[in-house]
Amino acid sequence: MSKPGPYRLKETLSPDAPVVAVPMCVKFIDGQNYHTVGEKYLTALIEGSGVYPLSYPALGAALPVEALLDHVDGLLFTGSPSNIAVEHYNGDPDRDDSPQDPGRDAVTLPLLRAALKRDIPVFCICRGFQELNVALGGTLHTRIHEQPGKLDHRGADGSYDEIYKPAHQLILEPGSAFAQILGTEEITINSVHWQAINRLGNGLVVEGHAPDGVIEAVRVAGKRFALGVQWHPEYRCIDNPDSMKLFRAFGAAVRAYAAERRAKKAAASAA
Repeated sequence: MSKPGPYRLKETLSPDAPVVAVPMCVKFIDGQNYHTVGEKYLTALIEGSGVYPLSYPALGAALPVEALLDHVDGLLFTGSPSNIAVEHYNGDPDRDDSPQDPGRDAVTLPLLRAALKRDIPVFCICRGFQELNVALGGTLHTRIHEQPGKLDHRGADGSYDEIYKPAHQLILEPGSAFAQILGTEEITINSVHWQAINRLGNGLVVEGHAPDGVIEAVRVAGKRFALGVQWHPEYRCIDNPDSMKLFRAFGAAVRAYAAERRAKKAAASAA
């Protein structure tokens, strides 16, 4: 697989564009820990949402989440090859080769709870979708393809275009937030996940599911924008009208929150 060239920004961001934090994963490479985030998530935020992405290291208690939230206007929780440790939701034993990232677990779960408490816009993708469910007290199936009557959601092998190709339909609830954003009640999505929601977290509302009933889209009730998707809308986001609608809706919510935050800051300074 050839190396990609440097990313070329399609449009210049406004100097006062909002900032969205993106928690990173921890990768152990050549005997050292590296904190990483996939470029596809960063470019989707720039191209789809029109915001500055701020990669946030997974250093746990060393970086208090409340301090971060004072300076950002939204959060994107990404997908990852790793899985949430079952100890966080009293789940059944995971498969022996399940990749783990305790550093990310230590950051994302408290960060999600704190962001939701402040009603900061959040968008959660794949692992982030599962983190949202676990943060709110839900549980996961660790191998959804082994559950009776379920599809194999793990995706294909091959190039990334093959891995992230359209896999199945997403059926949305009539009148749901997703149906309103997308302007339809059914779209085609990709599928690249072993795990899936088992017991739904507190305050989560199911917005869409796969043909086999697997939950694929959720929102947190009563929040300005707190959505989760089990698929990957960030992949080639700019080429997919449905993905762009989701990222644009997230960007609009982030800008509204940023305007409120800046107005409050200005009022406090003038007092």
